[in-house]
Amino acid sequence: MVSLNDNKKKRILIVEDDLQNQKYLEVILNKEFEVAVCDSELTFYEQLKHNQFDIFLIDISIRGSKDGLVLIREIKNSPKYKNIPVVCLTGHAYRKDKENALKAGADAFLIKPIYFDDLRDALFEAGNWAK
Repeated sequence: MVSLNDNKKKRILIVEDDLQNQKYLEVILNKEFEVAVCDSELTFYEQLKHNQFDIFLIDISIRGSKDGLVLIREIKNSPKYKNIPVVCLTGHAYRKDKENALKAGADAFLIKPIYFDDLRDALFEAGNWAK
């Protein structure tokens, strides 16, 4: 396991279309991660073009013609990004939603609302980083 304390902050891209959720996630994760936020497939691709990330936190519902599941599939099918962990954080709470996210390639599936410690633990576990 790699310790976060051994390196600079890991970079996380939050893909979330709700402004309040964006701000909340940015505030709570800012201590542990270098945070970037986007709200749609368009801004997602812009972020990928200009930045490198160590982990993705993606909601199923986002703006645009593609949903988070499509973005997860694209990440996991890309030679450049396939080894970057993806955590799905969503309000979609049905068993089928979890199955679909994991089938798309998500490394973890979490349901909103979530406690900070549970989110942080899931991110560290998906990234295989020590706390």
